[in-house]
Amino acid sequence: MKRKVKSAIDPKGLLAASGLRRVTRDYPEGQTIFSQGDRADAVFFIERGKVKLTVLSTQGKQAVIALLGPETFFGEGCLGGQPLRMSTATATTDCSIVLLPKPAVVRALHKDAAFSETFTTYLLSRNIRMEEDLVDQLFNSSEQRLARILLLLANFGKEGRPEPVVPKISQETLAEMVGTTRSRISHFMNKFRKLGFIEYNGRLEVHSSLLHVVLHD
Repeated sequence: MKRKVKSAIDPKGLLAASGLRRVTRDYPEGQTIFSQGDRADAVFFIERGKVKLTVLSTQGKQAVIALLGPETFFGEGCLGGQPLRMSTATATTDCSIVLLPKPAVVRALHKDAAFSETFTTYLLSRNIRMEEDLVDQLFNSSEQRLARILLLLANFGKEGRPEPVVPKISQETLAEMVGTTRSRISHFMNKFRKLGFIEYNGRLEVHSSLLHVVLHD
């Protein structure tokens, strides 16, 4: 009996149904999962925890390109012929990561229509997010970019219920994501707090009113 492809993307269910050979590994907070320049020979899936993707320029400047949570794939560039990792993946919390060897994923994509369709849909949704991030970098101010990142971290605009409490994240990391200095991040965070867009007392809470900053031209 053939499996039906669910309309909603369910990465965990996709893996369970695919029968892919996989290995699960635990990574403590701060441990590197792979480094920029490493051989790209596997796709990864986050079962538990959070992962940060960073890139380092030849001049030594670092930028955060993604913060990923549970039920997220990463490292899929190897499927498109990427021989070396273009970024570094680091566990920002204690993580449980599933390693999927490239040959096994390629076989599943060719032989399993349900897996191929659902996995491709997932990757396309990631690509749309990356395009939105690029537009944000090109056309929005540092203040607007910070507001958008905080809203995304709080799950505003995504499927599911918004989570106004943002996971622990440093101002240094926010600066690397926005592409500005830590002092500018501190300035904007204080401004958002004074305007009532966020609460920042030990933990960070984001209010939907922060959307005004993103939408303001």
